[in-house]
Amino acid sequence: MSTPEENQPRHERRWIYIGACVILVAMGVWGILAFTTVRESARASEKADELIAAIEDAGVRTPDKDQVVRVLGDDGGATCANPNEALSRATLLAQLANGATGPGARPVVADSRVVQGQLLIIEVYCPDELDEFQAFVDDLKTADVAG
Repeated sequence: MSTPEENQPRHERRWIYIGACVILVAMGVWGILAFTTVRESARASEKADELIAAIEDAGVRTPDKDQVVRVLGDDGGATCANPNEALSRATLLAQLANGATGPGARPVVADSRVVQGQLLIIEVYCPDELDEFQAFVDDLKTADVAG
């Protein structure tokens, strides 16, 4: 019995094997990325539900869940990037001003509820930063000015 002769040279088969391996590796990488994205999306959705529940408990109108997921993701976004760094605190303090620019800008006694949203976000998304940020907020001069 005779063996069938191969019509393809050996180097042509090598390229077929290499191509198949490249495709398999690419599909594996795509699968890992897809799994990670789905897992992060589920985690972001859970965190958003937790934040919305905390906002409801505070008696405030709640934002749309999709908006919370887009803005805060699964890690708190910009709010949790560096909430206790000097630049983040300076940005917050600049927002607690009279709204004037230049030499007319003055700090004001803000409503005590003005930072409650940020505290809730930090509590849900980055609780390890909460104690230090809470101490900073407690040192701010605030009052119950809005009714």
